[in-house]
Amino acid sequence: MMQQELTLERKSANDLLKTKQHFEILDGLRGVAAIAVVVYHFMEIAVPDYNNCFIAHAYLAVDFFFCLSGFVIAYAYDNRLQKIGTTAFLKLRFIRLHPLVVIGSVLGLLTFIFDPFSNLWLSYSGKVIVMFVTACLMIPYAVVPERYFNLFHLNPPTWSLFWEYVINVVYAFVLVKLSKKVLLVLTIISAALVVYVSYKWKILSLGWGITDSNWIGGPVRVSFSFLMGMVIYRYGWIIKSKLGFIPIAILTLLAFLFPWSDKTAWIVDPVIAIIYLPLMVSLGAGAHLRSGVKKICKFSGDISYPLYMVHYPFIWIFFSWVAKAKPDIKEMTPVIIVGTVLLLAFAYLVLKFVDEPIRKYLRKKLIKA
Repeated sequence: MMQQELTLERKSANDLLKTKQHFEILDGLRGVAAIAVVVYHFMEIAVPDYNNCFIAHAYLAVDFFFCLSGFVIAYAYDNRLQKIGTTAFLKLRFIRLHPLVVIGSVLGLLTFIFDPFSNLWLSYSGKVIVMFVTACLMIPYAVVPERYFNLFHLNPPTWSLFWEYVINVVYAFVLVKLSKKVLLVLTIISAALVVYVSYKWKILSLGWGITDSNWIGGPVRVSFSFLMGMVIYRYGWIIKSKLGFIPIAILTLLAFLFPWSDKTAWIVDPVIAIIYLPLMVSLGAGAHLRSGVKKICKFSGDISYPLYMVHYPFIWIFFSWVAKAKPDIKEMTPVIIVGTVLLLAFAYLVLKFVDEPIRKYLRKKLIKA
């Protein structure tokens, strides 16, 4: 009898720790946004003038990620965080996020040292270990002015994961307890701050560095978008429609492909971040998933985070090649296309043979069943 009771208790605990069913179209959109980020990072090196870049607004994919995160976490944990406990929640987030933070840091270290087109690392040989350790621990350490003083030089996208961690902790201790009205008020205040920083810096591509207080965009962007995602869930702002994954993916891409203008970017960016991208989350959450694209959405969702976290070390190699060889756009175009495809394949291999096994091991060790 006692053995049966223990078995039932363990089963109950496991049930509580299982996440709810995914919104598969949102998973697919996350992958589309991740691919857009990769292409954007190639293009901002190939075509530094945003006026001539066809995907100049793709840095707003980060705001989309934050909004998706707020929606999905509120959906998955609002009604059960108290049951599983704050510690279990934070462990689950650590297991989900941190292996790829470390993997990205390792790749960043290797590509920095063995970059075939640059020996820049020799100028920082006395700091490279500190750069690596701080990257793994997500401690900002901006020391490379030659590459724009990124907070995490070895793997620059880590800046957004830093703020994802922060907002997850704030969610667990504060946001989950707030009423809908208070949450809405905070979201409106955060939206006003988004408009302010966009006006002051004339762009929302902020949060990744320290030059000209660029870092301030991090807390502002994550605050609004994460809160907005929570608001969409709690207020039930889900738009039911017969639209499938492909139409919504195209609509989402339009935000990143919107023509760039130096004069209007500070207006366009907040409109996209505050109104348009949350609308895509609402549409994606309520859309109809056709069986024919289900596998595409799953693959897209699975690959999104690995792709986001492993691509930039190789972007630095592309950066070094462009600086040394000075190729024209005709030479760079096939490199960008092939490079994007190879990064997708590499991210999938990292997912299957490194990230998933590590997460499985950590879950077994850190989550008591």
